[in-house]
Amino acid sequence: MVPVLSEVEVLVIGGGNAGFSSAISAAESGARRVLVIDSCPEDWAGGNTYFTAGAFRMVHHGLADVLPIVNNVDKATASKIDMEPYTTANFADDISRICVGRSDPVLSETLVNDSNTAVKWHTKSMGGSSSGAACASRRRMAERDWSRITAAKRLVVDPATKAVGSVIVEDATGEREILAGAVILAAGGFEANPRMRSQFLGPNWDFAKVRGTPYNIGSCLEMAIRDVSAKQAGNWSGCHSVAWDANAPPNSGDRVISNEFTKSGYPLGLMLNLEGKRFVDEGVDLRNYTYAIFGKAILAQPGHAAFQVWDSQMTPWLRDEEYRDGIVEKITAPTLEELAEKCAKCGLKDPSKFVETIKEYNKAVAVFQDENPGHKWDPAVKDGLSTQSSRKQLALPKSNWATPLTKGPYMAIKATCGVTFTFGGLAVDHETAGVISSATNSAVPGLYCAGEMVGGLFYDNYPGGSGLTSGAVFGRRAGRAAAAQAHNGKNPQRFSARL
Repeated sequence: MVPVLSEVEVLVIGGGNAGFSSAISAAESGARRVLVIDSCPEDWAGGNTYFTAGAFRMVHHGLADVLPIVNNVDKATASKIDMEPYTTANFADDISRICVGRSDPVLSETLVNDSNTAVKWHTKSMGGSSSGAACASRRRMAERDWSRITAAKRLVVDPATKAVGSVIVEDATGEREILAGAVILAAGGFEANPRMRSQFLGPNWDFAKVRGTPYNIGSCLEMAIRDVSAKQAGNWSGCHSVAWDANAPPNSGDRVISNEFTKSGYPLGLMLNLEGKRFVDEGVDLRNYTYAIFGKAILAQPGHAAFQVWDSQMTPWLRDEEYRDGIVEKITAPTLEELAEKCAKCGLKDPSKFVETIKEYNKAVAVFQDENPGHKWDPAVKDGLSTQSSRKQLALPKSNWATPLTKGPYMAIKATCGVTFTFGGLAVDHETAGVISSATNSAVPGLYCAGEMVGGLFYDNYPGGSGLTSGAVFGRRAGRAAAAQAHNGKNPQRFSARL
């Protein structure tokens, strides 16, 4: 018989943004003991949240609505900011457009409508909206014995109530049981599992490099599907993947370098594959709506890699934290021909095609500028500077920010695909975040889900910043519902004797 490790009102599996949002919500909702467990060692605490830039997308009413929840804008800076409201219609339209109309309408409506209040609640509860502040807050909670390094192995259903009543876990001492009034799954997707990536995302996804924690291996997804017939939902062949440093570690993010491996400066230049050909419209949309899918486009190229290229007009605009000396390997040369020869030493197969592609692009840009002398370059908006004119058009356009690469020195870097999180997950009730059973098509009593394990929100792509917001929105709902389940669905005296 498996010995009992402890008994709690709410057990949360996963110690990232969604997990601690759930835990705090449960405690605020009256749960007398909340325990967070995670399979990772302490120096990997925080899950994928540690690797985010701390961006939350939310509905807001303008600058005055946003300033109270940020900590890096003084009065002088605020006076220079013009910020239009971001309405529920704006957010809903972005999800519909970016997720190709496939996002679950009820889940997405919940995400949009709750975003403002949930982010403000999250900021207050966590002590800041940045990833660093949130992770620091979680560490303080862990010091109060909210957290243990323990891997969840099996969900146990009470045969009398049909509710999840405990979880078999494994720690350094072996297998033990945690009795719980309710369980919240917040353990992330399967992006760090090359087998599952190949199985669900498709061929060659085992070549992708892992951006974040190596502990998001999909085991809790498989556990829920196996043990309680959890209903699968969402885009299981889809994921968030970015242009990533080709020299980054293959199987996990680096907690020191972190997001410096991201390479999102492509709207300022061009991306060419190892055969010297362009393969995406680098200016099709604002960076925040394309960075999560261009990793997939790079992975599909020969050798699963590409070169990003700029001239001296654009290199000063590159984000220092993504293109810092000493982190990224920069390839520089005074001419395009010499740049191509240097890139050939880093995997470029056809230097002449590389040069030809860039020069053909430059011609198209020049013709557009000749026909449209009033168009001005503006990186803050979709400026309409294009390669497509009445006299010349490229088969693959650059729709915005098309400036010529004509002024040396030139710079290139080599990028590959970095996978962030997967979109497939579990079906949940939008009100409670309760996990839906595929057998009954109703919520499994005592089992809830939040964060990247929720399926149905994101398809093909996602609006930047909405992942953390989802963790806060559905984590908050899961915590409230789990606390209520612990109090109402179980005998309260069961807990009082141990607490």
